Order: sequence, then C-alpha cells, then structure tokens
Amino acid sequence: MSASITSSASLGASAAAAVLGQTTRPGAAVWTGRVLSGLVTLFMLFDATIKLLQMDIVRQTGEQLGLPGHLGFGIGVMELVITVLYMIPRTAILGAILLTGVMGGAMAIHLRVGSPIFSHLLFGFYLGVMAWGGLFLRDARLRSLLFNK
Repeated sequence: MSASITSSASLGASAAAAVLGQTTRPGAAVWTGRVLSGLVTLFMLFDATIKLLQMDIVRQTGEQLGLPGHLGFGIGVMELVITVLYMIPRTAILGAILLTGVMGGAMAIHLRVGSPIFSHLLFGFYLGVMAWGGLFLRDARLRSLLFNK
C-alpha cells in the first residue's frame, strides 16, 4: 500500500510540474538563460560596485560624458537595486524593464557625445539583448506571456 501512495504522490508532483510548465531537470535552454543572466548580473554588480566605491575612474568617465562627478554614487545605488530585482525570479521582469531603461539612457549619453558605435554606444543594446534573452530562456512565465501558451 505504501508503494501505491508513493507512486500516487510522485505522479501528482509530476502532473503539478507539467501544469506549471516546470520540468524536474532544466534543459539546455534554461541553463543558457541562466548563464546569460549571470553574465549580465556580474557586469552590473561590478559596475554598481565601482560607482559605490566612488573610484576616480567613475568620476573621470562621467565628466567626459558630461555628467557631474558626484552622480556616480546615486547611479551605483540605482544599478544595484535594479540588478537585485533582476536576480530575484519573482521580480526579474520588472528588473529587466528597469535595466532596459538604464541601458537606453547610457546609449543616449554615448550618442550625444559621439562615442564609438560598436564598442560604446551599442554596448547597452548588447547588454539588454543578453538580459532579455537570458530571462526569456530561463523564465517560463515570460515565454507564456509572449507566446500565450
């Protein structure tokens, strides 16, 4: 009788996972999404950290881009909050939306000062594509929202 109960319980768990769009072992797409999201997260944590530490390079670069040097700390706090939102599965979509806004602002600043296109101007675009691509691959809710499945 206990084998029957155990079998029923595992069948129920499998059925619940199937209904929720989850699998017991993540596939290659999910792992690729996690890697892409991890790379974006690592870059954003690095970028926020150097701003929070108020390193000279942040002030110098900001001034070259036309930003007052004292804004680095506030931008670092904002980037850190957005990155944490992106890292938490429940708030990852909000984090990706906010991250897209930050990258758009960075691209606008680089466009305004005439930065090189492929290395500086489009870096925000590259990061945004990685962030959304990673989230799409690792989050079944986003896939179902976009493809209504």
